[in-house]
Amino acid sequence: MGYALAEAFADEGASVTLVSGPTAQSTGDSSIKIIHVTTAAQMLKACRDTIKKADIVVFAAAVADFTPESYSRDKIRRGKDEVKIELKPTVDIAGELGKDKQPHQFFAGFALESDKGVESAVSKLHRKNLDMIVLNSLTDPGAGFGTDTNKISIIDKSGNIDTFELKHKRDVAFDIVWKIIKTSGHA
Repeated sequence: MGYALAEAFADEGASVTLVSGPTAQSTGDSSIKIIHVTTAAQMLKACRDTIKKADIVVFAAAVADFTPESYSRDKIRRGKDEVKIELKPTVDIAGELGKDKQPHQFFAGFALESDKGVESAVSKLHRKNLDMIVLNSLTDPGAGFGTDTNKISIIDKSGNIDTFELKHKRDVAFDIVWKIIKTSGHA
C-alpha cells in the first residue's frame, strides 16, 4: 500500500517522500522522492531524518517485526545438529516516532490483525500516538497480501469507524488519502 498511497498523495498535489524497504514495486511519478533502505534501523533513521518537515506521516509497513539476535559472516554449513535462530523485536518505528509527534502533524498507521481486529487496532492507535489507523482485512477473500485488492476499515482517535468494501488497492489508497485530508485539516 505504501507506493499506492505515495502516488495518491502526489496526485492530490502533496510533496511526497517515500521510505521504502526492498521491493519489486516502483512508481512512475518522478515527483516522489524515494529513500531506499534494507534494515529496520535504516528505516528508523530515514524516517527520523525526514519526519521533522512533514505535516502528514503514514506508517504503511515496517521492514520486519523481528530480526535475528546474531549474524554469521560465514556460511552456516548443514550438519547433524539443527540450527536455531533466536529473534529479537525490531524498534517499533511508528511507536518511537509517535513520541515526538508535533501538534501540527497528523500520523496514520496500519494494522493487520487476524483476531480482535478493531480492539487491537484501537490499542495500537493510542499506544503509537496515531490520529488514525487503517485496519487491513486478513480474513476476507481477495484482501491482504498477494492480491491487487484490499478491504479496510479506518478508525480515528474518537473511535469512529468507516468500513470500505473490497476494491483495487489504488482505489483503497485514494479512500485513505481523502480520509486523511478531511480528518487532518491539511488540504
